Amino acid sequence: MSNREPFKGVIGRTHKESIPWWPEPKRSGDGSPNVVVILFDDTGFSHFGCYGSTIETPNIDQLASGGLRFTNFHTTALCSPTRASLLTGRNHHTVGMRAVSNFNSGYPHMRGCITPHAATIAEMLRQEGYATFALGKWHLAPMTEASTAGPFDNWPLQRGFDRFYGFLQGETDQFHPELTYDNHPIDPPRRPEEGYHLTEDLVDKSMDFIRDLKSVRPDRPYFLYLAFGATHSPHQAPKAFIEKYRGRFDAGWDVIREEWYKRQLEMGVIPTGTQLAPKNPGVKSWDELTENEKRFALRLQEAFAGFLDHTDHQIGRLVSFLEKMGEMDNTIIILLSDNGASQEGGPTGVMDEFKYFNFVPEDVDAIQSRLDEIGGPHSHSNIPWGWAQAGNSPLKWYKQNTFGGGVRDPLIIKWPTRIQDHGGIRNQFHHVSDIVPTILELLKIEPPSAYHGNEQIPISGKSMAYAFNAPQERTRKDVQYFEMFGHRGIWAGGWKAVTQHIQGQPFNDEEWELYHLDQDFSESKNLAKENPEKLRELIDLWWVEAGKHGVLPLDDRGIELFGSGFRPGTPHANRRYVYYPPISHLPAEASPLVGSRSWTMTAEVDRPDAGADGVLVAQGTQNIGFSWYIKDGRLVFDYNVFAEHQVVRSDQQVPVGKSKLEVQFIRDGRKAKITLIIDGRECGAVETPFVLRMVSSTGMDIGRDSLSPVTNDYPAPFPFTGTIHRIEVNLLQYRAPSEVKEDAETAQRTEMSRQ
Repeated sequence: MSNREPFKGVIGRTHKESIPWWPEPKRSGDGSPNVVVILFDDTGFSHFGCYGSTIETPNIDQLASGGLRFTNFHTTALCSPTRASLLTGRNHHTVGMRAVSNFNSGYPHMRGCITPHAATIAEMLRQEGYATFALGKWHLAPMTEASTAGPFDNWPLQRGFDRFYGFLQGETDQFHPELTYDNHPIDPPRRPEEGYHLTEDLVDKSMDFIRDLKSVRPDRPYFLYLAFGATHSPHQAPKAFIEKYRGRFDAGWDVIREEWYKRQLEMGVIPTGTQLAPKNPGVKSWDELTENEKRFALRLQEAFAGFLDHTDHQIGRLVSFLEKMGEMDNTIIILLSDNGASQEGGPTGVMDEFKYFNFVPEDVDAIQSRLDEIGGPHSHSNIPWGWAQAGNSPLKWYKQNTFGGGVRDPLIIKWPTRIQDHGGIRNQFHHVSDIVPTILELLKIEPPSAYHGNEQIPISGKSMAYAFNAPQERTRKDVQYFEMFGHRGIWAGGWKAVTQHIQGQPFNDEEWELYHLDQDFSESKNLAKENPEKLRELIDLWWVEAGKHGVLPLDDRGIELFGSGFRPGTPHANRRYVYYPPISHLPAEASPLVGSRSWTMTAEVDRPDAGADGVLVAQGTQNIGFSWYIKDGRLVFDYNVFAEHQVVRSDQQVPVGKSKLEVQFIRDGRKAKITLIIDGRECGAVETPFVLRMVSSTGMDIGRDSLSPVTNDYPAPFPFTGTIHRIEVNLLQYRAPSEVKEDAETAQRTEMSRQ
C-alpha cells in the first residue's frame, strides 16, 4: 500500500495512449492573503504613539488607525518564550521554552528549542503553499547549536522558513550585527561609517525576498515574520534620530509618565477611572536624582526614543513598498511586542547592558565624559527603571515579571478585507498563544494532528477573529496562567492572582495578590484580604494549569544558567577547545566559556616576515571583551572591562617563522593575572582588578576582529597576515594561584608530549 498522492491521469503503454495530470498547487492564485507579523522587543504597553507616548511612531499609528488596537493582550514576560508561543499557538512551557533559548536545564519545559511536537505557523503555512520568510531576531535555537557546526534542527530554515536573514542570539549590536543568512554566517554588507544600521538592512532584505517571490511567482502568498532588534538593548540609531529628542524628556520620568497616562485616558486605550500604578521599588522621584544622574538618564531615554522612531520609519518604508506592489489590501498585518519594557538597565540605566549581567553598578559620575557616545556604535545602553515604568504606563513592574508591566503589551491588527472598524479598540482578554489560531481561522486551515511523523500537541490558544467586528462580545478565553523565573500569575473570568518571587526563597512562603482586572486595569487595588476565597480559588487553579501545561518543576534560576553547558552534545563536552583556522565566527555560547575562571590559550603561528601582524583571537565589542593580537611585531593582550582596558605587550618580538604563543589568565578571587608567553618564555604580565562573569553576547573570531573592534589599537577587522595553524583553549579548575600555575605547567608539558 502506498501513501503517495494518487495519480489522477491515465497511464497507457505510450504517451499517446496516456493522459497527463498535474497536482493543483495549493493557494495558487486563489486570493489567499499574505501575512506579515512585525515583532518588537522590550517595548512597553505605552511606548507607541497610538498607545499614549509622545515618541513619534506615525507609521505604526497609521496601521492602528486602519485596523484595531488590542488593550488586553498578554505575553509571557520574556523574549524566547513569547516567540515560541507566538509561532506555535501553544504555551511556552509546553513546547520547551520556559526561559531564553540560551538555557537547557535538563527538564522538558526548558530545552532551549521548540519541540518537534509543536509545528510552527511557518511549517503549517509552507505545506499549504505559502512562501515563508523570517528576518531579524530568532532566539529559538540552543545557542550552543548556533555555530556552523550545528546541528541545524532548530534554525529558521529547519522550522518552516524558506529564507532567513537576521541574528540567532537574543540581542546584537545594531551597527555591527552577528548576521546569519539562511544557514551560514555572513559579515554585514557595510560598516557604520558607511551608513549601515541593522534595522534598515532587515527591511531591505524583507523587500528583496518579497520582490523575488512576486516577480517570478505572483500567484503565491507569503508569510513574513519580521522580528526587529528594537527596542531591546543596545539602543542604537542614526544620530539624527537621537538628536531629534534632545530636551523632549527634560521634565523627567514622573512628569512624562503622568503625561502619557493622561493621553491613554483621552485615547480610550485605558478605561476611565484607571489609576496610575505606584512607582516600582527602587524608582526614585526625578527631583531626587543628582544632576549627573539626570543627564545620563535623559541621554539614555533619547537614544531609546530615537531607536523606536527610526524603526517606525523603516516600517513606513515596508508599508510603502507593499502599497506600490499592490499587496497592502490583501495583507494581514499583525504588530506586537514580546514583553514589557526592560528592567535590565537597573535604577540608573547603563552604558553597557552587560554590567547588569556582571552585577556591576553604573558609575554615573564617571560616565559623564562619554554621554555623546550613547546611541552610537560605542555604546550598548539600556534605560533606567524610571523610564521603563513610564514605557509600561499605567502598569507596574517590568519584563520578566508577571504583573501587567511584564505581560500586558500592545497589539495592532490590520486587514482591510475583514476589519471594518478602522481605528477601533478591543478590550477582550487575549494571549500571545492566540495569534496562531487566529491566522489559521482567517486562512481556513486546520492544524495538523501530525507533522513529519511527530504527533502534535493540541493548540492551546483561542482565535481572536471573533473580536474583529464585535467590540462588545465577551472574551472567549477561559483561563491563562503565567510563570517566569518563579514569578507566577493566573487570569480567569476577569480576575487575576499574581505573586512576585524572590530568588532562592521558598515558593510556598510567598504572598499572592488579587486584582479584579475588569475594574482595575493597572493592578492597583489588591483585594486579597477582602476576598480570600477568590484568591484561594485562583491559586489552586494555577497549580491545575501548571500541571496541565508542563510548568513544573518550578525553577527560579536565571543568569546563573548561562555558561553551565559542560555536557555531551555541545561544544563544551570538556574543558579543552582546539581550532584549526580559518573557521567561521563563533557565537558567544559556542565559544570557550572563559567567564569567571582561569584559562590558558595557545596559538601555533607562522610569521612569514617581520610585518606579519593581526588578530589571533578576539571576542566582544568596543565596550567589553578581549583581543589577543600581534602589532608592530609585539604580542598584545587587551582585556576590555566596560571600556577600561588592561593591556599587556610582550617585551620581545614575536619571531619570524614558526612559534608557539600563549596567554595565561589566572584568576585570584575577583582579580586575575594575565601573562604572555612566547616559545616558553614569559615576556609580559598585567593584573586586572575585575574578572568578567559574562564576557559578551558577541562571539569569538579567530584570525580577525570582524565586528565591533574590542580595542582602538587597530582598525577592524585587522586580519592576521601570517598563518595560524592551531588555537587551543584550556579551562582550568579554580584553585589557589600557586596550584593554578602548577596546572598550567602540567598542561604545557602534556602538550609537548603530544607533539
